[in-house]
Amino acid sequence: MYIATLLTNPNAPTLDQALVDSLRNAWGGGDGTWLSPDEAAEFALPSVPDNRWDVWADLQQMGVDLIVQPLEGRRKKMLLADMDSTMIQQECIDELADEAGVGDRVKDITARAMNGELDFEGALTERVGLLKGLDESVIGKVLNERITLMPGGKELLTTMRANGAYAALVSGGFTAFTAHVAAQLGFDENRANTLLADAGVLTGDVQRPILGRQAKIEALEQISIRLGIAESDVIAVGDGANDLGMLGRAGTGVALHAKPSVAEKCDVRINHGDLTALLYLQGYSRTEFVSS
Repeated sequence: MYIATLLTNPNAPTLDQALVDSLRNAWGGGDGTWLSPDEAAEFALPSVPDNRWDVWADLQQMGVDLIVQPLEGRRKKMLLADMDSTMIQQECIDELADEAGVGDRVKDITARAMNGELDFEGALTERVGLLKGLDESVIGKVLNERITLMPGGKELLTTMRANGAYAALVSGGFTAFTAHVAAQLGFDENRANTLLADAGVLTGDVQRPILGRQAKIEALEQISIRLGIAESDVIAVGDGANDLGMLGRAGTGVALHAKPSVAEKCDVRINHGDLTALLYLQGYSRTEFVSS
């Protein structure tokens, strides 16, 4: 048995009952259930429809995300999340680069790396090298003035943890940022790269080994074993090429507002919803959300 979930932007909910009923009837689905009025609905399916991606493309034009997944085991025991452009709305290294006066150059490298056009480790060391000489105190300034949380993140973390799930933040970014974001949102642990400094000034390098694509896969493996759960019990979320490994291995891998080259490799794509979409995917209704 499968489940089809339709959802839209919670700030401008436009999901229509007629649309849900039309799709349900066309696919021979079960009764529709509203997870949140005008925002998210679901219905059961006996199999994955052959025209799934054609319908998905049509719905995208209407501002609606469509996800079809197995019904069994969809409520997960662990969240594994990327940070930059996933749990927060920025790329930390780009914000630091702006402060260092090399923003445009670094942003170009970041975009190409996240799109899979550049080797992640090489791109990271090149960008960090451009930060050499930046005062370490700028990290706090960026955190306070430039970093904003992705909508829905607090509800996602609080609701999943209230239902017994474990949450890990795993980033190719920097520990100075992941520690702060993890504390704000309630992650159980965080892993990232460490920017090196000498006498309060960034050296232009990071501690080895560099945490990249493989390290995110290893985090999935290691934490799952430690918790005594299967990888199928994990929901992972990210947006860049270095997230594809963990997204492919997790029970549910969510490409959130991802680069096109990343999204096309994932069956679960959220382009219109926010992070609360990950709760709807697991069958939570908005009335079950825990906000604090």
